[in-house]
Amino acid sequence: MGAMQPWHWIVVIVVVVILFGSKKLPDAARGLGRSMRILKSEMGEMTGDGKKDEAEQPRELPPSDPAPGAGPGAEARRAADKHADS
Repeated sequence: MGAMQPWHWIVVIVVVVILFGSKKLPDAARGLGRSMRILKSEMGEMTGDGKKDEAEQPRELPPSDPAPGAGPGAEARRAADKHADS
């Protein structure tokens, strides 16, 4: 019962045409389209700015693996390498 029936929409359209005239309606629709395009581009820039700021900030790198040769038995390997070089 609260929903608008098709005849309600017809009455609304007739009233809009009478108030604004058939000449001003295309101009109003064009202006509305331009406004929507501007709004869409501004929203895109706003979301792009947030992504751009995140890209510029350096990220923390996860801890890397220990250096090659480190770990259990590293001292014995280094000693063996020194002995082999001599």
